[in-house]
Amino acid sequence: MTDEATIARERIDRLQSMARDAVCEGREDRAREYVRRARRIAERHRLRLPREFERSICRSCDTFLVPGRNARVRTRSGHVVVTCECGSHARYPYG
Repeated sequence: MTDEATIARERIDRLQSMARDAVCEGREDRAREYVRRARRIAERHRLRLPREFERSICRSCDTFLVPGRNARVRTRSGHVVVTCECGSHARYPYG
């Protein structure tokens, strides 16, 4: 990995923690901006977001999801369904 990619990965990790802290403080708009900025950095450097970060954001409204607060999590046979406040669903396998 190049130096630029390493720096980008560090920035994405930092933005993830800042988004989590912002949601805990009740600042959902600020958390949404952090998520958008992290996605933009990943696109610019052609990187994938970390799996834990990708699964904790809504793809349609860029909200940082916190189960029980702004997201509903249900288990079905072979997969987990995460529903955002905006109504979008994400399904992830488990095994």
